[in-house]
Amino acid sequence: MTEKNASRRIPRITYFVFLVVVIALLLVMVLLSQRATQAAPSQPIDFSHQRHDEIGIECLYCHPNALRSDFAGIPSVQTCVGCHQIIATDKEEIQVLLAYWDREEPIPWQPVVQMADHVFFSHQPHLSASINCETCHGDVGEMTTVRPEINMDMGWCLDCHLEQPEEKVARLTDCMACHE
Repeated sequence: MTEKNASRRIPRITYFVFLVVVIALLLVMVLLSQRATQAAPSQPIDFSHQRHDEIGIECLYCHPNALRSDFAGIPSVQTCVGCHQIIATDKEEIQVLLAYWDREEPIPWQPVVQMADHVFFSHQPHLSASINCETCHGDVGEMTTVRPEINMDMGWCLDCHLEQPEEKVARLTDCMACHE
């Protein structure tokens, strides 16, 4: 009888160990994917938002599309060269920038924040509601290397939408507000 019980325990123990390993692997995958999501992408030019913020350049000067389209966008070479044809032209990174300009080639910036394909997001209603950039992007003006500081997942967005005035909550929590 003990042999029979022992033979039954082995599969149960094996199943339990397998289950623990699978759960551990899933947890590791979630943590690694979150870390990758919050990593700073490698950029073609060592750009400091902090330096530009220190001299008073507003986010919307370089990212004006946030006011007129669904995406804030990445500044064009022309935007950068508008200042840097005469400012800090002796700096190595500015010379790299000017080389892109001379070649008439866009700078291959890597987006720092990307929403999932199934999410519709527009900066326009957020800016119209006087939500400042730092609310979602963190204090980019203090960053020498920009990285996502906030995990902008659905729960995070919903938490903010639920904090809005009661008459707006129903519209802001409607699935179609973000998933068109």
